[in-house]
Amino acid sequence: MTFVADHAETIRVLLVDDQELFRRGLRMVLEADPGLEVEEAQDGLSAVAQATASPPDVVLLDVRMPGMNGPEAAGAIKEAAPSARIVMLTASDEESDLLDSIRNGASGYLLKDSSVDQVSDAVRRVASGQSLISPQVATRLLEEFRVLATRDEPEPRGTKLSDRELEVLRLVALGHNNKEIGRALFISENTVKNHVRNILEKLQLRSRVEAATYAVRERLLDLP
Repeated sequence: MTFVADHAETIRVLLVDDQELFRRGLRMVLEADPGLEVEEAQDGLSAVAQATASPPDVVLLDVRMPGMNGPEAAGAIKEAAPSARIVMLTASDEESDLLDSIRNGASGYLLKDSSVDQVSDAVRRVASGQSLISPQVATRLLEEFRVLATRDEPEPRGTKLSDRELEVLRLVALGHNNKEIGRALFISENTVKNHVRNILEKLQLRSRVEAATYAVRERLLDLP
């Protein structure tokens, strides 16, 4: 089901990718949605310049680009236009790229094999203040960090969380949105939002993307 934004205002999107064919094709598809207004940039440097001159609502940003890469551009864009929300849209599912992107202010991370509906939903979700991580990337993170399950470490900060908060955090780390988490746990979407807010406050994190990454790093999940 396609996410419906809370407002009818046009969302200004800056699409940044050095592959012109991909960039132009995605722009054509996104602009079929009357609620999205799309501009383009061919690399990180030009994206920073455009975002500085005219801050977009959402930036769709590739990770691997010549010159200034995606995470570097994300950091510069957030400095120049703090209100801009950034979604990495990339072919890379490498953990290092994900973590660099999050550290530099990305609110979402999608792979380029995502459907057009998923990309449109991502734009609307981050524009409304949500953060996201695609299920494919969440699965990759879980696979990368399985080895940590046997590592001897001090008690993690996750012990501050209630049992219900740990359940919510696990589903967040698996890439589920609030509505899906609510259905899985038989609670309302507003209750899920409250749990996520409490989790972020207790763990001193800024977004659910950071929470998902933290969860797998600190062995807060029951990995099979």
